Amino acid sequence: MITCVVEYVIDPAKIDAFERFSRRWMELVDRHGGTHHGYFLPAEGASDKALALFSFPSLAAYEEYRKLFGVDPDFVAADRIRDESGCVLRYERTFMRPLLPERGDE
Repeated sequence: MITCVVEYVIDPAKIDAFERFSRRWMELVDRHGGTHHGYFLPAEGASDKALALFSFPSLAAYEEYRKLFGVDPDFVAADRIRDESGCVLRYERTFMRPLLPERGDE
């Protein structure tokens, strides 16, 4: 499994648009073979940081999903929310492998 962690710098005044953008991407990841773990938004104050975490079974599966960017109409529409609203100022992706708790016999 590979997990993508996306760190966003957002415009706090446009949080509603960022939430619309986020909901669309959660649907798209899940529809195309991934598991979205959610977006983590500022809870207090005027923070401009947000995170998203989602996993795919492998890097190859993620790359298949990425082939749809800029091509699939649903992906284009989701990006349009970001682009037209200006809710995302910048973002950075990091790929990680999860170390999950071991489950013993209970």
